[in-house]
Amino acid sequence: METIESYMNEAFNEAFHSVRDNIGGPFGAVILMNGRVIGKGGNQVSSLNDPTAHAEIMAIRDACRNISSFDLSGAEIYSTCEPCPMCLSAIYWANIRSVFYVSTRHQAEEIGFKDNHIYEELNLHPSGRRINFSQVEHPRAAELFREWTEKNDKIPY
Repeated sequence: METIESYMNEAFNEAFHSVRDNIGGPFGAVILMNGRVIGKGGNQVSSLNDPTAHAEIMAIRDACRNISSFDLSGAEIYSTCEPCPMCLSAIYWANIRSVFYVSTRHQAEEIGFKDNHIYEELNLHPSGRRINFSQVEHPRAAELFREWTEKNDKIPY
C-alpha cells in the first residue's frame, strides 16, 4: 500500500524534472483516484509560455485526459506546494475531494513566487482590486443564458 510520502515523492519528481530541465518552476503534483495515480504534472509555465501551466493544472489536465472525464470526484491531489488561487479554483471545479501539500504559499513567496497577493485581492470588491474590473452591458447577455437554460442536450457541470 502506497503512502502519502510515496505520492509526494512522485510529485517532487515532477517538480525536480521541471527545474532541472528548465521546463518551469519548482512545483509538481500527482492525482489519485481509487488508490491509483491517474494524473501527474510539473510546472511548465516558462517552457509553454503559458501562465496557466501550473503543476496542479497540468496534473488535472492529465488526469481528465486519462479517465476521459472532466469530473474528478473522489480524487486526491498531492502537491509540492499549497495551490495558488487559480489551481485551487480548478481543484474545486474538478471536484477533487482532498489536497495534500508540503510548502506554503508564504514559503513560495520567499523564493520569488508572488501568489499570496492574489488570495488577498480575491477578498476585495472588484472596484478595489489592482486590475481594473468594469462590468458592461450587452444586449445578447440574456439571450445567451436563456439559450443555455433551455438547451435540452447540455452537459451540466
